[in-house]
Amino acid sequence: MQTAIQDFIHYIQVERGLSVNTLQAYQRDLTQYEQYVKKNSNKDRWEQVDRSDILNYLYTLNDQERSQATIARSLSSIRLFHQFLVREYKLSTDPSLHIESPKKVRKLPKVLSTNEVDQLLDLNNNDPLSIRNKAMLELLYATGLRVSELVSLQVSDVHLLMGFVRCYGKGGKERIVPLGDIAKEAIEIYLSQSRPILIKRKKIDALFVNHHGNSLSRQGFWKILKTLARDKGIKKELTPHMLRHSFATHLLENGADLRAVQEMLGHADISTTQIYTHVSKKRLKDIYVNFHPRA
Repeated sequence: MQTAIQDFIHYIQVERGLSVNTLQAYQRDLTQYEQYVKKNSNKDRWEQVDRSDILNYLYTLNDQERSQATIARSLSSIRLFHQFLVREYKLSTDPSLHIESPKKVRKLPKVLSTNEVDQLLDLNNNDPLSIRNKAMLELLYATGLRVSELVSLQVSDVHLLMGFVRCYGKGGKERIVPLGDIAKEAIEIYLSQSRPILIKRKKIDALFVNHHGNSLSRQGFWKILKTLARDKGIKKELTPHMLRHSFATHLLENGADLRAVQEMLGHADISTTQIYTHVSKKRLKDIYVNFHPRA
């Protein structure tokens, strides 16, 4: 059964060009599914699995108080896997057919206020790591990049003279995002004053490096952000994605075109971007309630 999962992962990696994180999510979902089937149904071949096995697995996830989004994602992985089995392993039926996904409850993304952003980005450039941190945070807020995109950037991806950064998002899709003057200045200072000290004599293409001069990891950036938020006295549970949410929300609050924001974020579907319009409307309502004398 595990061999079929590995064949499937290889297939979607080649056919769809998915990111490492997405492939790992599929692997995790299907391995948990396989373990459940073996343990609870005593079945050791995929052709033995039927509709009731899948439903019972989903009910188990629900009993474990997994979120609706997690259950929906697991079912999506299972569906795609069984379609692959029918096609490649010549199974006659797909037991996942006509099983409905739970309705996702879309939560409004949490964002920082402009004052909180200013508070976070008010960093002293008095040592190489502080200069690097300033450049990373200014770049994130200026572009709305995902953290995985940030740590994957190479020096050649940043075009300061033209004022844009090139990144590769989900599925390896390339996009160009403009850079503001403040972010450009912070990156220029980092490239001239900080990065050469951090990399010493190493030849490395990564734009942002750690204190050893190696490529910075997502986990490394997460730790940096947590420390800075604590030091700056920001009470919100700050995550890297919150800067991306803040980037989009602040643009829309100031009149940016939704399609332009969609393109900068790299969203394939504009409905994904529209969630930020709800955040803007909620903020307007809060302002109205707080300041209108007859609210």
